[in-house]
Amino acid sequence: MSEELMHYGTKRHSGRYPWGSGENPYQRYEDFYSKFREMHKEGHSNSDIAKYFRENVPGYENFSTTDLMAKVSISSAAVKRERNKQIRDLDAHGYSHMEIGRRLGINESVVRTVLNSENEERLSKLQTTADILKSNVDKKGFIDIGPGVEHELGITATNLKVAAAMLKDEGYTVHTVYVRPINATGNNKTSVTVLAPPGTEWKDVQKNIGEVHTITDYSPDGGKTFNHTEYPSSISSDRIKVVYAEEGGTSKDGVIELRRGVSDLSLGASNYAQVRIAVDGTHYLKGMAMYSDDIPKGYDVVFNTNKSVGTPLQKVLKELKDDKELPFGAVIKAGGQSYYEDKNGEYVKVGEGTYRKATKKDTDMERYSLSAVNKLQEEGDWSTWSKTLSSQFLSKQNNPLIKTQLDYTYADAKNEFDKIMNLTNPVIKQKLLESYADDCDSAAVELKSISLPRQASKVILPVPSLPPNQIYAPSFKQGEHVVLVRYPHGGTFEIPELVVNNKHENAKKALGNALDAVGINEKVAERLSGADFDGDTVVVIPVNSRVKVKTSDPLPELKDFDPKAEYKLPDDAPKMKAKTKQTQMGIVSNLITDMTIKGATREEIARAVKHSMVVIDAEKHHLDYKQSEIDNRIGELKKLYQNGGASTLISKASSEVDVPERKYNWRPDPETGELTYTETGRTYNEYKVLKDGTVKVTPKLAMEKITNMAKVKDARELSSGSIQEELYAGYANKMKALANQCRKEAMAIKTEPASPSAKQTYRVEVNSLLDKLKIALQNAPRERQAQILANQSLNEKIEKDPTLKVDKDKAKKVKQKVLADARAKTNAKKALVTITPKEWEAIQARAVSATTLRKILNNTDMDKLKELATPRESTGISSTTIAKLKAMNATGYYTIAEMAEAAGISTSSVSKYLAGKAQ
Repeated sequence: MSEELMHYGTKRHSGRYPWGSGENPYQRYEDFYSKFREMHKEGHSNSDIAKYFRENVPGYENFSTTDLMAKVSISSAAVKRERNKQIRDLDAHGYSHMEIGRRLGINESVVRTVLNSENEERLSKLQTTADILKSNVDKKGFIDIGPGVEHELGITATNLKVAAAMLKDEGYTVHTVYVRPINATGNNKTSVTVLAPPGTEWKDVQKNIGEVHTITDYSPDGGKTFNHTEYPSSISSDRIKVVYAEEGGTSKDGVIELRRGVSDLSLGASNYAQVRIAVDGTHYLKGMAMYSDDIPKGYDVVFNTNKSVGTPLQKVLKELKDDKELPFGAVIKAGGQSYYEDKNGEYVKVGEGTYRKATKKDTDMERYSLSAVNKLQEEGDWSTWSKTLSSQFLSKQNNPLIKTQLDYTYADAKNEFDKIMNLTNPVIKQKLLESYADDCDSAAVELKSISLPRQASKVILPVPSLPPNQIYAPSFKQGEHVVLVRYPHGGTFEIPELVVNNKHENAKKALGNALDAVGINEKVAERLSGADFDGDTVVVIPVNSRVKVKTSDPLPELKDFDPKAEYKLPDDAPKMKAKTKQTQMGIVSNLITDMTIKGATREEIARAVKHSMVVIDAEKHHLDYKQSEIDNRIGELKKLYQNGGASTLISKASSEVDVPERKYNWRPDPETGELTYTETGRTYNEYKVLKDGTVKVTPKLAMEKITNMAKVKDARELSSGSIQEELYAGYANKMKALANQCRKEAMAIKTEPASPSAKQTYRVEVNSLLDKLKIALQNAPRERQAQILANQSLNEKIEKDPTLKVDKDKAKKVKQKVLADARAKTNAKKALVTITPKEWEAIQARAVSATTLRKILNNTDMDKLKELATPRESTGISSTTIAKLKAMNATGYYTIAEMAEAAGISTSSVSKYLAGKAQ
């Protein structure tokens, strides 16, 4: 058979050229398809046919059965297209259906079907999809074509695979690469299937993973046509009034004030938002936008800056990036752009929140224009931020507060474990236990505690007329005291205590009933590590006789300290490198933490903090950090409070160490529940060019980084013996033990196969769940792209601020922010699978397979699902909730009313449960 295929001029492939070598691609497809059909009729399996091509046809050496079926689809479509073209040509020349069939050797009914326009549309979709994929690759380089992209495009998975295979047949390449999720633990990685230009190798894609893009097109008709996105609009610089430092701009640095009632500058339903506004098509405004009634006549925008009078506008504004997708260098949130009615507008409304470019036919439709306001975050978005307390803050507080918070945090974790163990569905129970084990491991590393009562994250906005000891905070009680904590957190001297004044007229007029913003004087911002008003946030904690947060006066040594003035180097002096800054910032950050825990004096802390301020600005502003180290006697402080680097559990826990590369086993240790692994033993060659020009090759063992806390079994191995460290070590060890217990329990669970009879009984519910799951899975490619963008953004931020490599609390916050931004840009937001009571009944009856149920669990609200799955006590409240109420009561912080609100029950019921008298 191989001889017949390879020699010239076979009876099926007559001519002067080898099989499949014709200039006309149709000939190549026809040859392949004919050969496939011949072998198929002879009874050969797909595996045998693929093997035949691998062994006999050049260029098919890696041909798999998957490639075979894709090639069959391509060839079949190509053959049909060519045949249909011939049918249409003959029809155009007046031949009857019967005569066309006779000439082409096909049935007359086939001719009639082909000439049907609907059928022609179906046949053209493959080529249309291939064309859109090709144009995206040609424009963007690398594109994601992994699972879920078909939903994003509005086509079938089969059409996507076949269209990709068509391009692969033209020389384009397909590779599977890996991206690490931004908040991943362990070695978790997400695979991304990438379509790339001809000649691209796997290493090219993996090395440039940040250049993998999504397809921003969508087909409303299954692949026939595709819609596209738009570019932000711009305003004229003539509409902007700049308020410089000498004019009061410093007190509102970063704030963009907008005139009310201006259509193209509306914030919609929000009172404030973090925005970008393009200017003159070349630059943009960056900051927090809010309305103002004091804008000078002739202007619509006031921009406040700390730059001096005389600074050119181009230096005050930011320059637009040469990037059609990210012109601001930041991602716009989903729904962050809006349209307004404009008789001369370029757009028409085609649905709620949906617009398209107008055409000549749209003469009777209302016109709209794209607003110049592009929102990154807006009122309400900051309220979803994490409400935990980092060790960076809590470890510097009094020991009773540390102990109470860590005990409560563990009690809350144990209550969650008990709640999971009470679930009855084995798949749900197993899934939650596995996930919760990872959460507990992370908690042991991050050392974060549960929030204090009514603690909340708020974005700060300026109210210059507000006294420095007051705060406008409408979500807190009039007259109560609150403290503000901003990260990175140097010490208690950076914690201001303020009185809530919600009756301040100017603040109320500017912010209204702000959902997640507070108004403060610029003097307060200065104390908060030099915060500004372009989107910086603080943690607001109410304090009283029950909740006491330790504060202290500002360090006098830091008053009026300007590192840029005192340590400026000559322009021709060697400049600090980014890597050096990263190393030095890690050293001084750990030093400050260790000094605080070991009881350093305020004068000593001030020296370390001043040095850290020099190090932070040394690279950007060309400062002499070495002289600062001498002046502040940093070497002396290291000898007093450290012994060769980080010396306390707090500074060591999340710092990383090198270990031989590992491959983690999917099963933990059956006795202990601990994660198990094997060392890969992988080696690689390190090349070094010597002075004589020769190359030295040194074999190296592949290594990877893990945290110190993950490396040790007992957290006390990291401790220097202080009381604070002992409290944290006990907490970390309990969380490690809880993680291991979760894994042991999960391993012991046995799942059962789906019930055929239940599938039939609940077929309507099963189909409904599958339809909901399909919609939810549309998020997959968006989430992959979000992870790619987030990693790219994170790397850019690390390059600008290497301290993110060592300041884990700061890095964690940045990771959350870049991921939120990236998800907003890619519209990565799960459409959760909502489970009805009847569908839950189907799940419980095993009408859904364990595999499908796990997919549903990955795309549903687990809290709501646990409500369906958790057995209820006769009292009407679960035992775990009662345990949580008792844990809250043990802290001494919460009132009966606050506990009742948390549990959703009456105050009298809380009192009964705590007293053990509930019936």
